[in-house]
Amino acid sequence: MSELSFIEAEDVPKIQGALTRYRIMAWVVGVLLAVLVLVGVPLKYLAGDSTVVTWTGIPHGWLYMVLLITAYDLSRRVGWSIKWVLLIMAAGTVPFLSFVAEHYATRDVHARLAAAGVTATDVTEV
Repeated sequence: MSELSFIEAEDVPKIQGALTRYRIMAWVVGVLLAVLVLVGVPLKYLAGDSTVVTWTGIPHGWLYMVLLITAYDLSRRVGWSIKWVLLIMAAGTVPFLSFVAEHYATRDVHARLAAAGVTATDVTEV
């Protein structure tokens, strides 16, 4: 756990902001992908209506790029391995996996902050 404690006190607000941005993007991208796959694709192929695919697919694609940026930013601030970063980034392409990745990423960041002497309640306060 010693490699987790390189975080300094002045970095905590920046990490907190990066975590919040990542969590919001993971949820937005996850919801859009779930709607796209569970509603849009069946409507397109069963009813011939591609409206939902257009209105969720395009925003999902653009916002996924924002998710990649926020995941990279958070990973740079907390020192994630490249393997972990790639897994977190890939999670936005599989329905419901972005929610799981967000959970584990948040738990990992809280553990790293705790190892640096910051409690989880300090992280969630804005």
